[in-house]
Amino acid sequence: MKNEKLAAGAKFPLMTLPGVSGSEITIGGGNGWDRWQLVVVYRGKHCPICKRYLATLEELKAEFEAENIDVIAISGDGLEKAGVQVEEGALTYPVAYDMSLDQMAKLGLYISDPRSPEETDRPFPEPALFGIRPDGVIQIIDISNAPFARPELGAILKGLKFIREKAYPVRGTHGA
Repeated sequence: MKNEKLAAGAKFPLMTLPGVSGSEITIGGGNGWDRWQLVVVYRGKHCPICKRYLATLEELKAEFEAENIDVIAISGDGLEKAGVQVEEGALTYPVAYDMSLDQMAKLGLYISDPRSPEETDRPFPEPALFGIRPDGVIQIIDISNAPFARPELGAILKGLKFIREKAYPVRGTHGA
């Protein structure tokens, strides 16, 4: 399993994952949506920084939705842990779970092994964030190898508003 590097301006790979709510969640692919997607990959229930980040995402959810942006969170946790994450955080946006190692690699995510069984029971993705246009193109990509480095969600919201208002191009595509 080799990690692929997703390029800014490329199509986000179509991915369907189970959702905590019981429905399937489809991410990327550009299936003729009229809405953007903000996809937040979180490490898992074991991560207290993720808990705070997901809470901030919940606080900003209505503002993202007002801008025609769907908010989705995904992790490699199983249903039980993802369900507890949703319940404890009172999360109202879709949360997908059971992202496989192959799916993590396809997204170019950094993958970590648990430090101990008390931390978690399986390899997990490090944080990432993707801003995906309605045509499935990745407008914003941020992939981290540590829980401490992630974009500030208020700045992402302002940035996406600016991108849409000014028809701002995908950046970081020189030589692509």
